Amino acid sequence: MSREIDAVVQEAAHEATEALEGDTRAGFLKKAGLAGGGLVGGGALLSALTPAAAMAAGKGRPPASFGKGDIGILNYALTLEYLEAAFYNEATANNKRKTFLKGAEEQAFLKLVTADENAHVAFLKKALGSKAVKAPKVDFGATTSSASAFIKTAVALENTGVGAYSGQALNISSSAYAAAALSIWSVEARHASVAGLLLKPTPKNLSPNGAFDEPKTAAQVLKAVEATGFLQ
Repeated sequence: MSREIDAVVQEAAHEATEALEGDTRAGFLKKAGLAGGGLVGGGALLSALTPAAAMAAGKGRPPASFGKGDIGILNYALTLEYLEAAFYNEATANNKRKTFLKGAEEQAFLKLVTADENAHVAFLKKALGSKAVKAPKVDFGATTSSASAFIKTAVALENTGVGAYSGQALNISSSAYAAAALSIWSVEARHASVAGLLLKPTPKNLSPNGAFDEPKTAAQVLKAVEATGFLQ
């Protein structure tokens, strides 16, 4: 099973990276599977085994509307991954039309994170098959065309994702899904740290909660996502 997961992740990452080169915005979004409307929500799924995450075991699960058991957690994850991918896809398209990210570090961050988030979406959609929720309609306003707003939003989205993973730490039953979720969580945490460094190189921006991350319940994550106004 682990080999199958590795193959899916590698294939998705390759396809997402190829999609970054020379696409129109409409074509890119179509390839990424983000053109439809659907469920409002947000979140990801698992975290490292911190003391706080252990305390959250069995608690803070996603609403029943996402599905039962692991299906619900994966759909909860997919919803936030949809949001993140759509955000970076739009920023990529806008940056191609008129470059608003001037620094090499910012450009590298945008390219890598766009590919990663689309790979996460592709993996979760394949894992869920016909049970996967559809992508929500979104409106990011000016956050995808201004360097300052883009970085601040990236920091918020990535740290929300990390907290959401932590909140579902011990709620996944399948060991294969748990292993895949851990691999996604570690990448999200790296994204968050780099985004924080780009915003301002302070210890707080690199690691907001210090040595141990604080898990977030599904209710906390969904409330935070709703408050952004990005979901239509």
